[in-house]
Amino acid sequence: MEGHGYTAHKQDYLKRLRRIEGQIRGLQRMVDEDSYCIDILTQVSAATKALQSVAIGLLEEHLGHCVAAAVAEGGDTADAKVKEAADAIARLVRS
Repeated sequence: MEGHGYTAHKQDYLKRLRRIEGQIRGLQRMVDEDSYCIDILTQVSAATKALQSVAIGLLEEHLGHCVAAAVAEGGDTADAKVKEAADAIARLVRS
């Protein structure tokens, strides 16, 4: 298996993560400038949703590429990849 599932969209992910990084810097500025609590919380929510969107995209890529390839291979490798994906989903649901 060559590369990762997200490799074809790597630049898109980097662009989105840089945008999120800017949101986080904006949050720091808001706290530093004593902005209104609700305004900060609104921006925290937006940054959280943006990160969740990246996570879902990466998960879809992982399922479609890494897990699908492992399932086609079968055996212990398939079981391990499915378990790994299930654990990742559980972490996302808890966050």
